[in-house]
Amino acid sequence: MDRFSFTPSLFGPAGSLWIHSMLTVIILMTMLLSIRLLLSRRKIGYFSMLVALGITLLQYGQLIARAWNPEAGDMQTFFELTLKVLAFVMINIGIFQLYNPTRKRDSAVIILFFLLTAAACSTYWLAPSWLQGSEEHTRLLRPLGLELYLFILLFLSFLLVNPRIGQNGKFQAMLTFYFGSHTLHMANLYIFEDKQPLMKLLEQLLPFGFHIILFLFIFERIIEIMQAIYTSSITDGLTRLYNRKYFSNRLSQAIQQRLPVSVIFSDIDNFKKLNDTKGHHMGDQVLKQVAQIMKEEAEEAGICGRYGGEEMVVMVTDGSTSPDELAERIRARVESETIVTVSMGHSKLKKGVGPDELVKQADEAMYKAKTTGKNKVVGWS
Repeated sequence: MDRFSFTPSLFGPAGSLWIHSMLTVIILMTMLLSIRLLLSRRKIGYFSMLVALGITLLQYGQLIARAWNPEAGDMQTFFELTLKVLAFVMINIGIFQLYNPTRKRDSAVIILFFLLTAAACSTYWLAPSWLQGSEEHTRLLRPLGLELYLFILLFLSFLLVNPRIGQNGKFQAMLTFYFGSHTLHMANLYIFEDKQPLMKLLEQLLPFGFHIILFLFIFERIIEIMQAIYTSSITDGLTRLYNRKYFSNRLSQAIQQRLPVSVIFSDIDNFKKLNDTKGHHMGDQVLKQVAQIMKEEAEEAGICGRYGGEEMVVMVTDGSTSPDELAERIRARVESETIVTVSMGHSKLKKGVGPDELVKQADEAMYKAKTTGKNKVVGWS
């Protein structure tokens, strides 16, 4: 194929047909991800995204039909523009709902946007009643209300949606691609009378960036959800420490790998009295404070877990870290930074000792600290 035959195929109807067909494939792939999310999570945001992508498919179906038959009547042009606006509105609603519950105030804003969209659509047919000019002039200006409304929607998306979602960089890039495509469309149509093939080509290519990023946006949301599910399965919801099952598994693995393991066992002193006198809310606050101190002190030496109630444990796998010194740092910080104290015991792995026995030894050392004055560190001997 030489350059003379390539140019018409790229800039002509065949090029538009190819571009819109490829975009349809990307949209279908994004729909499959949305269906996967909807079936697994059943949240309204995934349904909204699925509806948005369905409308987008209809929009590109219309564009493919236009590529086959470039001559379009007023009704077909109106239908294409309406689908384009609705798809953009629904995609923004879907992205917002992926990260936020839909409260009454948000529902009212969404309804308002649909009413504004309906009003913008009505300007297409109302235009002849207040515009004077030739038939060609009227035909050109009919879509102007909807075209300008899309610019308003772009601005509102940056203003209202972007601050309340994750993946802000991707969302901003999506809107930038959309803005570039729509700006080229407006410039070509209203300044150059739709006679600039290069601008037309760029207008059709920029949506690739928008839809590829949208695909990556939803794909990353799936990863975020999977990570959140995994994290919730191995951590304690209140303290964010590892739960007992996960901690025990990690301890067993460390012993099997013959690491220099030590266990520190801690218990908050007089915790029941604190709950009875100051309430469970204060008790929860104290648990979170103590857990945070333990995580900060043990960050480079091992991992922390909540063993049950007010009992927390540390697995030390750094051979250069003294469990006695680490426990003392934790105890001192808890005493100075919170309204409670802790009793702590520690035990070091010896030959023939299993994970359960190691934890039991540290627990018994902690019990000795409890019964000999509290707020102290005792090692297993």
